[in-house]
Amino acid sequence: MNLIFRLVLGIVAGVLLGQWAPDILVRSLLTFKVLFGELLEYAIPLIILFFIMSGIARLERSSGRLLALTMVLAYASTTLAGLMSAVVGLELVPHIVSHTQMPASHPMVLQPYFALDIPPLTDISTALVTAFLFGIGISATGHDGLRNLADGGRDIVERFIAKALIPALPFYIAGLFCEMTIAGTVANTLKSFGMILILALTLHWLWLSLLYLASGMSTGRAPLVALRNMLPAYFTAAGTMSSAATIPVTVRQTRLNHISPSVSSFAIPLLATIHMCGSAITLTICAIGVILVTPALPQPDLMSLLPFIAALGVTIIAAPGSPGGAAMTSVGVLQSLLGFDAAAVGLMMALYLAQDSFGTACNVAGDGALVQWIDRFAEAEQDRQRYR
Repeated sequence: MNLIFRLVLGIVAGVLLGQWAPDILVRSLLTFKVLFGELLEYAIPLIILFFIMSGIARLERSSGRLLALTMVLAYASTTLAGLMSAVVGLELVPHIVSHTQMPASHPMVLQPYFALDIPPLTDISTALVTAFLFGIGISATGHDGLRNLADGGRDIVERFIAKALIPALPFYIAGLFCEMTIAGTVANTLKSFGMILILALTLHWLWLSLLYLASGMSTGRAPLVALRNMLPAYFTAAGTMSSAATIPVTVRQTRLNHISPSVSSFAIPLLATIHMCGSAITLTICAIGVILVTPALPQPDLMSLLPFIAALGVTIIAAPGSPGGAAMTSVGVLQSLLGFDAAAVGLMMALYLAQDSFGTACNVAGDGALVQWIDRFAEAEQDRQRYR
């Protein structure tokens, strides 16, 4: 919550500086914005490489048909939630942002004092393919040395995100909104993106309602009762902004829904890592909004968003546990499939972090619906084994 406060403070500071700050201060802020963007571009392939490789490699620690079902359900829920968000977003977001546009370039003579050329070690596509190749290979071979390398690289990059990128993000956001203020687009931008975040929150609850209705109808459990029992986990996740930190509460609440202890103890920690329906909804709806207000990006349509949603369901499995982790992990997909530049990525980060607590809460509450199917499958498996 402190991060959200600092992001809001960065937006306010950017608006005030764009209106009244002297040129020397504005140019200094623009210089920081450019340097941060270059550093982010450098870090993105490393984030993709180590997080996805480590995330896939870890999945081999459990095995069996129950694991396969859990992964299929999590991926289906995440991608279908993103698809719903895309359909609704393509219909509604253009009307919300119809009078909003990001400045294509700084409209004044003011320029950054300097810029550094920091080329990334590899491009996005190479990092993605390498991460999948080695992640699957480590999972199949059980190579401890490569797994330790992947986990060590992930820990280093996660520390860099937590200690450098995330703390510096409010200053970068201040630079973006300073530029928009000078361009005269900041008022419409703030209004439009506030409405987009309300739309995202509405879609969270729509998807949760559909999940619990479907799981209740297929398993014979009362959907409203099951959803009500998961509300303590929802609000705990909203307060902690962490699915992992909410696991004890989630396990306790699922047992109120008569989920067997063995299933909840297995499925909930795994779903906390791989089920990201709320994150997918927000990332998709915010991506549509950012594309529509950025003149350099092509207009979105469902066919261009489908590969993004499909890839997003895989990449955010490896999201770090820090605030904004899903957005950080999705940056590579945003750039490679949707053509986002550093400014568009920065705006996405600001939008995502503004609702990160509610996206996490949706992820956690959705786990309670999926675990009902998993529990029913486990019961059927036990019956099948019993009568063999």
